[in-house]
Amino acid sequence: MKDVIIIGAGVVGSAIAREVSRYAADVLVIERGPDVCEGTSKANSGIVHAGYDAKPGTLKAKLNVEGNRMMEALSKELDFPFVRNTSLVLALKEEDRATLQALLDQGIANGVEGLRIIESDELHEMEPNVSPDVTCALYAPTGGIVDPFLLTVAFAENAFTNGVGFQFNESVRQVEKVSSPDQGTYYRVTTDRGVYEAKAVVNAAGVYSDTFHNMVSEKKLHITPRKGEYLLMDRKTKGFVNATIFQCPTAMGKGILVTPTCHGNLMIGPSSVDIDDKENVETTAEGLDSVVKTAGLSVKNIPTRQVITSFCGLRAHEDGGDFVLGQPDDAPGFFDAAGIESPGLVSSPAIGKYLAEQIAEYLDLSANEAFDPVRHGTPRMADATPEEKQRLIEQDPSYANVICRCEMITEGEIRDAITRPLGARTLDGIKRRVRAGMGRCQAGFCLPKQAEILADELGIDLQQVTKDGEGGEILCGKTK
Repeated sequence: MKDVIIIGAGVVGSAIAREVSRYAADVLVIERGPDVCEGTSKANSGIVHAGYDAKPGTLKAKLNVEGNRMMEALSKELDFPFVRNTSLVLALKEEDRATLQALLDQGIANGVEGLRIIESDELHEMEPNVSPDVTCALYAPTGGIVDPFLLTVAFAENAFTNGVGFQFNESVRQVEKVSSPDQGTYYRVTTDRGVYEAKAVVNAAGVYSDTFHNMVSEKKLHITPRKGEYLLMDRKTKGFVNATIFQCPTAMGKGILVTPTCHGNLMIGPSSVDIDDKENVETTAEGLDSVVKTAGLSVKNIPTRQVITSFCGLRAHEDGGDFVLGQPDDAPGFFDAAGIESPGLVSSPAIGKYLAEQIAEYLDLSANEAFDPVRHGTPRMADATPEEKQRLIEQDPSYANVICRCEMITEGEIRDAITRPLGARTLDGIKRRVRAGMGRCQAGFCLPKQAEILADELGIDLQQVTKDGEGGEILCGKTK
């Protein structure tokens, strides 16, 4: 019997796994996708929210601010990109000033530091491309941006090296609460590949978290998938804006944002539409047109001719509007991490700590004396100094062989992405770890060589290489 089974290897499931690995426990993460970061976590804004938007007293407010404060130290400890680039919330009309004041007061109540309202002159000096119609803005210096893929990978890799097991391509079908005179309450988890038993289960299943919660508790949850579409622009747009620029929030979310990524791209989105289909991540002409039009209210002359890709994600909106964390009254040992929508990304390290402490108390776990909090990422040749490049090439000549010309990613980086702990098994897995294929040509040039390297490292036939797991094969047969 396992001590803990975690359902879902997104940013929250992986953060929880990392924090639980601080304790001496037998932990297994079960993920239906072929890799970590395959659900909501792979399609979001990458924003480290300051914490002014959530209602004071909620878990969202508490864990947003706590997670924000943890992020800088974590980025050094786990070696992932993070930039504290500040945030701005714009008043598109004078009537919005009252909304900004309410957000300011709310942020102060939540413990957010440095908030102030700035007037048009100061705003446009900071961000010249902001629309001239904007009258003022809420300035949040603690806002930031992070690479959401590498944040998730970093949590998962560190959990794995500290003893957590990961099972991919395995879908949980049923969770049953079992009572035994000898073992007390425990859980039977049935997947499409087998049956497991665990003393505790963590439900980090994103838009499906209500499904698993409702299997064990009479107090039902309801998750609505909230669809958001984005446009990503080439790194030639670097500097178009420097801060993350929001509009005044509505009941449907924080509105359309315009933001740099920590790699120098420009991104706009997301739209916000409630849907019924938990698998619908298709972009639409209507949705993307709406994103462009609405973003244009905030920032003038958005360089849409530089768009290199679009994408769509689903947020898990729970009817109560707050994160649902911890044990239901009628299901001890079942720990929800449900309703994790924005600001879920920034909150993830704090959620991990919050739930791991509860799990450790419930199971009476002792500390893992061998726990190592440090993870080293893949060396990035494009950012290395001449001395660092020379040292890497001397150690491994494949670091001199550029494969992805758009992002200047080398063969050595791609091989490291595959062979490192919990390494990539798909082309998308490589892309999220080292950015090969994320540039202007979107892997049009480098995909064949990447596929050859992946096949070589995994010892598989080229026809078995997939973009994103079973069914995503890139070759259908041989011509001769």
